[in-house]
Amino acid sequence: MWREAVKAADAKQAKEIRVLDLRDVSSFADTFVICTGSNSRQIQAIADEVEERLKKHGETANSIEGYKNAEWVLMDYGDYLVHVFSEKARAYYDLERLWRDARQIAV
Repeated sequence: MWREAVKAADAKQAKEIRVLDLRDVSSFADTFVICTGSNSRQIQAIADEVEERLKKHGETANSIEGYKNAEWVLMDYGDYLVHVFSEKARAYYDLERLWRDARQIAV
Protein backbone atom coordinates (compact mmCIF):
# COMPACT_ATOMS: atom_id res chain seq x y z
CA MET A 1 0.00 0.00 0.00
CA TRP A 2 2.95 2.34 0.37
CA ARG A 3 2.91 2.59 -3.43
CA GLU A 4 -0.51 4.23 -3.20
CA ALA A 5 0.94 6.73 -0.74
CA VAL A 6 3.69 7.52 -3.26
CA LYS A 7 1.11 8.00 -6.03
CA ALA A 8 -0.96 10.26 -3.78
CA ALA A 9 2.04 12.40 -2.85
CA ASP A 10 3.06 12.63 -6.49
CA ALA A 11 -0.49 13.66 -7.46
CA LYS A 12 -0.15 16.65 -5.10
CA GLN A 13 3.27 17.50 -6.56
CA ALA A 14 5.35 16.50 -3.56
CA LYS A 15 9.06 16.95 -4.11
CA GLU A 16 11.92 14.51 -3.53
CA ILE A 17 9.78 11.44 -2.91
CA ARG A 18 11.93 8.68 -1.41
CA VAL A 19 11.07 5.22 -0.17
CA LEU A 20 13.31 3.46 2.35
CA ASP A 21 13.15 -0.29 2.93
CA LEU A 22 13.74 -0.70 6.67
CA ARG A 23 13.13 -4.44 6.98
CA ASP A 24 16.81 -5.24 7.55
CA VAL A 25 17.49 -2.34 9.93
CA SER A 26 14.34 -1.83 11.99
CA SER A 27 11.75 -3.86 13.85
CA PHE A 28 9.03 -1.21 14.14
CA ALA A 29 8.32 -0.54 10.43
CA ASP A 30 9.09 -2.04 7.04
CA THR A 31 8.97 1.09 4.91
CA PHE A 32 9.28 4.88 5.11
CA VAL A 33 7.78 7.08 2.45
CA ILE A 34 9.43 10.50 2.68
CA CYS A 35 8.49 13.59 0.70
CA THR A 36 8.57 17.38 0.84
CA GLY A 37 5.94 20.05 0.39
CA SER A 38 6.62 23.69 -0.47
CA ASN A 39 4.39 25.24 2.18
CA SER A 40 1.97 24.29 4.94
CA ARG A 41 -1.04 24.17 2.62
CA GLN A 42 0.69 21.82 0.22
CA ILE A 43 1.95 19.64 3.09
CA GLN A 44 -1.60 19.31 4.40
CA ALA A 45 -2.92 18.65 0.87
CA ILE A 46 -0.37 15.86 0.41
CA ALA A 47 -1.33 14.32 3.76
CA ASP A 48 -5.04 14.62 2.91
CA GLU A 49 -4.55 12.92 -0.45
CA VAL A 50 -2.53 10.09 1.08
CA GLU A 51 -5.18 9.54 3.73
CA GLU A 52 -8.05 9.66 1.22
CA ARG A 53 -6.46 7.26 -1.27
CA LEU A 54 -5.46 4.76 1.36
CA LYS A 55 -8.94 4.82 2.90
CA LYS A 56 -10.33 3.85 -0.51
CA HIS A 57 -8.13 0.74 -0.24
CA GLY A 58 -9.31 -0.02 3.29
CA GLU A 59 -6.24 1.39 5.04
CA THR A 60 -6.61 3.81 7.94
CA ALA A 61 -3.77 5.43 9.81
CA ASN A 62 -3.05 4.29 13.36
CA SER A 63 -2.14 7.91 14.05
CA ILE A 64 -1.41 11.17 12.27
CA GLU A 65 0.87 13.66 14.01
CA GLY A 66 1.88 17.21 13.13
CA TYR A 67 -0.95 17.99 10.71
CA LYS A 68 -1.87 21.32 12.30
CA ASN A 69 1.66 22.76 12.29
CA ALA A 70 2.41 21.17 8.90
CA GLU A 71 6.18 21.14 9.33
CA TRP A 72 6.40 17.36 9.61
CA VAL A 73 3.27 15.28 9.20
CA LEU A 74 3.84 11.70 10.33
CA MET A 75 1.25 9.16 9.21
CA ASP A 76 1.59 5.76 10.87
CA TYR A 77 0.10 2.86 8.93
CA GLY A 78 1.79 0.15 10.99
CA ASP A 79 4.13 -1.59 8.53
CA TYR A 80 4.84 1.66 6.73
CA LEU A 81 5.08 5.31 7.75
CA VAL A 82 4.55 8.35 5.57
CA HIS A 83 6.58 11.47 6.38
CA VAL A 84 5.55 14.75 4.73
CA PHE A 85 8.10 17.45 5.53
CA SER A 86 8.65 21.12 4.96
CA GLU A 87 11.99 21.74 3.28
CA LYS A 88 13.44 23.12 6.52
CA ALA A 89 12.25 20.21 8.68
CA ARG A 90 13.43 17.63 6.17
CA ALA A 91 16.91 19.12 6.13
CA TYR A 92 16.96 19.31 9.94
CA TYR A 93 15.80 15.75 10.68
CA ASP A 94 17.53 14.23 7.63
CA LEU A 95 15.90 10.80 7.88
CA GLU A 96 17.78 9.56 4.83
CA ARG A 97 21.06 10.09 6.69
CA LEU A 98 19.70 8.74 9.96
CA TRP A 99 18.49 5.57 8.19
CA ARG A 100 21.36 5.42 5.68
CA ASP A 101 21.67 1.65 6.16
CA ALA A 102 18.17 1.22 4.74
CA ARG A 103 17.87 0.30 1.08
CA GLN A 104 16.28 2.96 -1.14
CA ILE A 105 13.46 1.70 -3.34
CA ALA A 106 13.11 3.27 -6.77
CA VAL A 107 9.81 5.10 -7.28
